[in-house]
Parts: sequence; structure tokens; C-alpha cells
Amino acid sequence: MVSRFEHPAGSYKKIFETCEELAEPLPTTVTGRIPSYLRGSLLRLGPGLFEVGDEPFYHLFDGQAFMHKFDFKNGQVTYFNKFIRTDAYVRAITEKRVVITEFGTFAYPDPCKNIFSRFFSYFKGVEVTDNCLVNVYPIGEDFYAVTETNYITKVNTDTLETLKKVDMCNYVNINGVTAHPHIEADGTVYNIGNCMGKGATLAYNIVKIPPTQKDKSDPIEKSKVVVQFPSAERFKPSYVHSFGMSENYFVFVETPVKINLLKFLSAWSIRGSNYMDCFESNEAQGTNFHIAKKSPGEYIDLKFKGAAIGMFHHINTYEDDGFLVVDLCAWKGFEFVYNYLWLANLRANWDEVKKAAMMAPQPEVRRYVIPLDVHKEEQGKNLVSLPYTTATATMHSDGMVWLEPEVLFSGPRQAFEFPQIDYKRHGGRNYTYAYALGLNHFIPDRICKLNVKTKETWVWQEPDSYPSEPLFVQNPDGVDEDDGILLTIVAAPGAQKPAYLLILNAKDLSEVARAEVDYSIPVTFHGMYKP
Repeated sequence: MVSRFEHPAGSYKKIFETCEELAEPLPTTVTGRIPSYLRGSLLRLGPGLFEVGDEPFYHLFDGQAFMHKFDFKNGQVTYFNKFIRTDAYVRAITEKRVVITEFGTFAYPDPCKNIFSRFFSYFKGVEVTDNCLVNVYPIGEDFYAVTETNYITKVNTDTLETLKKVDMCNYVNINGVTAHPHIEADGTVYNIGNCMGKGATLAYNIVKIPPTQKDKSDPIEKSKVVVQFPSAERFKPSYVHSFGMSENYFVFVETPVKINLLKFLSAWSIRGSNYMDCFESNEAQGTNFHIAKKSPGEYIDLKFKGAAIGMFHHINTYEDDGFLVVDLCAWKGFEFVYNYLWLANLRANWDEVKKAAMMAPQPEVRRYVIPLDVHKEEQGKNLVSLPYTTATATMHSDGMVWLEPEVLFSGPRQAFEFPQIDYKRHGGRNYTYAYALGLNHFIPDRICKLNVKTKETWVWQEPDSYPSEPLFVQNPDGVDEDDGILLTIVAAPGAQKPAYLLILNAKDLSEVARAEVDYSIPVTFHGMYKP
């Protein structure tokens, strides 16, 4: 699963360039055959505007939200895109400068205002960005583009028009929600966000949004907190990007990457800092694994700990014989991986890209196993009795259970990231296959498949081709877990047509079809297939 290609030509730099919005959908040139069951749209989100006037955005997560859509109809494919009309985008375009501070880019006060009003604008508090460039998912019958703040943006997935900005703080006690909710078959949405609890103590809340309402009211209005996880540190919540959910449990992995709230609230407006400046790592803390019952929501007060890791994406979580099996994409150590995702790093020449990645935390696919019943066991012995894993859980004398993972995949500076599974049939259940985007020294250059039971791997890769997260679509007539296809958007900057939608057979990653478009598509993060 390791990348076979070097990228000395540096054509990956093209995926971090601003693009123009289309007025109408473009046709594509299809080679191969589009499967007949593929109808509907592939929706993807990422940054599309990397500078405003002469002010650049500095971090991978700062570029303005751009939505992409491939439509499938009668074996034909069209491509369309649009910037999302967030406040951050509209105001930047209107004023020709960065107006709202993004993840790694500080917005300076308007230079045209006098010094007195500028001084006051420093103290108005933080204007949180609504730049929803990370993902799109359904709530009830609506679709929302999201980032990790409290703002989500309702979009029309047919026309890609922006409908409205929604502030989740109006409905539940959270400071932000992740871009990685879990969605059940009936449409119920679960998500997690940190919050201020009683007496200004920090916690993490799991929020439940019900499915489509019979009375056609907005499900978001009926959002509620179902369970609360405690925070290891009073003023420093861990950065949370996703969480695990099995049929009956939630799993929250609290890593040592912290947001320093005091820094965030005080120094923020005066120093000219951005979100990235407020992160720090607590080396000593290690990683806490929290579990809770799902229904009714109940925190299980057991202490599970492991060595320090950074973690963005859970792959899957399931229950087996009194254990929770938690598969995730880990980064070893306590340093924040986002420190390596400044655009200047990613746009550097290949030798520089490689040099920087040598210093970064190392990626690894890991399986942790959490015993649900630890009361009656004695200390010092491995509590995990599942026959198929080498992951261990050892009770210490103070009642803390130490978790050691099984490594499912490891390649130096080769990440298996943006993982996907057959979520409809296997989300929260025992499963065999995971698919991912392969990062080669942080540059996305291959599609990977992993058998989590045998550790067998498959790879799709072509020279100077930069794919995105692969989404699994099940073949309706299929029997096996991997009977289906993967959809990914590939940037091929040197080709005659610089981008294409690629359809791979999920069994062996062989090419089924591609739909080439005469348009340069920049990097995308996450998305969905909408039948």
C-alpha cells in the first residue's frame, strides 16, 4: 500500500490553486462503462479560493468553501461547481480582503477605518468563521455544508445554491460540531462538540438530531444532548475531529492535542492570532478513551488510557463478545499534524515536502479493543480474549486500564487516511474492508484498500495523479461486502483534461470507468454520494 511514485515535477501544487466558478455544468468524456445503478450525484467539498485580492490564505483549511458535483444520468456524466455564499466568502469578495479570521489566517481590521474604530473592532470578540469547506451531509430532507465551528450552511444540492446559515448554538449547548457525524438508517444524526458545562467546566456533548419530522418541522429544532463526556483538563478541551459509534455505544478518543481556551478568548483579538495559535500539546497526558451507552445515553465511568496519539478519523467501531473494537487512523506521538499542513509546506518542491514530512508524526492504522466489563478481572493480565487480535487491555492497580493497539497498517510517511467503509451495511458492525486516500509525505497520490482481518492491501495509482477520498457505493445486486465501486476525483494537472471522476471496482481497485473534464479541480476533503 506504499506509494511507488516520486513527484519531482511538483504538479501536486496545482491542487492548491484558486479556480473559477462555472456558469453551467460541463460535459465529460467517458471511457469505460458507468455502472447502470449509478444515478444521482457525487458531492464534494474543499477550498477553491486561496487568496483574496493580494492577501493569501495560509493554511490548507482556510481557502473558501467550494462545492463540486458530478451528476450521473443514463451512462452520462456532467460536472458542476459553486462557491458557497458564506459570510466569510461574501464579505471577502465584497471588501477584497480577508475579513473573517480562518483556521490559520488572521483577518486584520479594515485599514481604511480610523485608528479609534480599529481599536474597538479588536475588542468586539471573536467572529467565528462559517467557511464550510470540509463536508456535506443530510439532516432530515435538507443538506448542510459544514466545517468544525457552530455554523452549518444549508445548500441546495441540485443547483448548489446557498440557502441559509444555521447557528447550532441556538439549539444545543456546544461550541462547535465535527464534520463527521454518524447517520443511522432512519436518518437520525449523532455528532459531538465541546461545550462549557456547569461552573465553567469543560465537557464534550453528543448531540442527537432526529430524522425527518412528520409535521415537516425542522429536525434541528429538536436537537438534544444525549450524553456528556468529561474533559481531562479544565480550560483545555482536546481537539475532536470525529468519534466512534457502534450499535449500542459511543467512543470518544481524547488526544493530547489541546485548544488553550484562555489563549483563545483573551490573546486572540489583540495579538493578531488565529485558531492554529491556540493549539498546544500535553505530552504527559497520553490518550484517554471514553465510552458511553447510546440509548439511553449514559457515561460509563471507567478509565481507559493509551500512549499519546493524534487522531482525526475513526474507521469503524463495533461490539464483539463483550468488547468494543475501535479502528482508527492514528498519528504517533503528541504533536499536532495540522502544523505540517501550511500551504507553503504543501506547495514546496518535492525534496522540501519530503524533508518536512520526515519531522512529522508517523501515521499508522490501529485497532484498539476496549473491554466493556472490567470489574471482576484481576490486575496485570490482558483482559482482551478476542481470538483474532493482538490488541491488549491491562488493568493497573489504580483501576486504570491501559490499551495497547494492534497495528493494521504502517508505512513510513505513508498514511492511510480519509477512510471509508460500506457504511450502510457495516457502520457500527463487524466488517472486513476499509478504503482510503493514500498520503505520500502528505501529498495525496493513491487509493488504498485494506482487509482489516488479514491485513492484505490493494492500491490504485498513476503517475502525476492526485486523487481524493474514495466513496463506496454498493452494487444493489451484490452479495459480498466489497461488491460495489469507489468514486474519487483525480487531479491530473499535466493531462490534456486536468481532472476526472474515477470509478474503481471495490474488489481489486481495477478501473471501471473515468469521466474526464476540461477543468482544474483543486483538493477536496470529504463528500457524499447522493442516490
